Amino acid sequence: MKRSDLLTWSAIALMGFVCAGLGWWLGERMLWPAERPPPPGVAVVKVGEAVPAWIFEALDGGEPITLSGAGRPRLVNYWASWCGPCRKEMPVLDAYAEQQGGNGVQVVGIALDSADEARAFLREVPVRFRLAVETPGPGDSSIRLGNARGILPYTVLVDAQGRVARTHYGAFADVAAVEAWVRD
Repeated sequence: MKRSDLLTWSAIALMGFVCAGLGWWLGERMLWPAERPPPPGVAVVKVGEAVPAWIFEALDGGEPITLSGAGRPRLVNYWASWCGPCRKEMPVLDAYAEQQGGNGVQVVGIALDSADEARAFLREVPVRFRLAVETPGPGDSSIRLGNARGILPYTVLVDAQGRVARTHYGAFADVAAVEAWVRD
C-alpha cells in the first residue's frame, strides 16, 4: 500500500472516530439532558419523603387515583403518546402488573398528555393497569417527584408507607429489569 493511500485511510478512520464521538456526545445530551433545578416555588419530593396526597382523575372515568397511602408499594410510570420508548415499555409494565396480582406492587400510569391522545395511544398499545392523565408542564407531578431531566418515560417507586423509594429515567427493557429495580 502506498504511503498516500495509508494517510487517506488513516484520515478516514480518524474522521470516523471523531464523528462517532461527536454522535455519542450529542446523543447523550439529547437523550439524557442535564438535570435542571425546578421552577421557582415548585417543591420536589426527595427519596425517603412522603408523596403528597395528590388525586388524579382516572382515564377510564373510574375511582380517582392517588399515589400515596396505598398500603402497598406503587410503581408510578410517567409516559406520553408521542414517546417512542414509552410505546415499547407499556407492554413490559403491563406484564409486570399482571404478575403482581392484587397483593404485590401496584402499577399506575400517568400520561403527561391530553386524555384524547392517551386514549388513542391505548387503542394501539392496550394495558390493564390504572391510568390517569395530567397536563404536562414545569410543575407537573413528575417534576415534583424528581424528574429533573424532564424526560419520559420516568418511573417512581412509592413504598407501602407512601414515601418515594427510588426513581428511574428511561424505559425498562423487560419484566426482569423492572423486578430487579423494584427489589434493589
